[in-house]
Amino acid sequence: MTDSVLISKCTKSDFDQILTQLTDFWGSDRTAAFHHPVFLYEFGSTAWVLKEGELVLAYLFGFFSGETATGYIHLVAVRKEWQKKGLGRHLVEEFAAAARLAGCTRMKAITTPGNLDSIQFHLAMGMRMSGEAAPGDIPVVRDYSGPGMDRVVFIREI
Repeated sequence: MTDSVLISKCTKSDFDQILTQLTDFWGSDRTAAFHHPVFLYEFGSTAWVLKEGELVLAYLFGFFSGETATGYIHLVAVRKEWQKKGLGRHLVEEFAAAARLAGCTRMKAITTPGNLDSIQFHLAMGMRMSGEAAPGDIPVVRDYSGPGMDRVVFIREI
């Protein structure tokens, strides 16, 4: 990461840039439905971007649950050409620090069992998988997202 890359709260302009350039982050627009504006308007204090100038290089949308003392990472993404440079890790660690300050004792994230890149990323962030063994030796929580929609659930104590 260079000195010209700065972290800040996600603005409406940043959010719009992310939405119009999803394929630069995800390789497709398959995650469009997960980019709900509630993460900008209602959870804006935990919607962060890393930018170089006006270009959003990476972002993290999350929130804190006081009920479960959990910081939940909803989305974290880095532009393809900026991956493997520590930007995603930087955002996750900033989120962990903020979650601790907010009284959280753990972080949580989920992904689909077939999203091996996401699984590898979350494991590299020190998160552990919970659930029961499934095909491919990837633990899942059965029906987590509804009937037949198993998910890999990651937890990290903070």
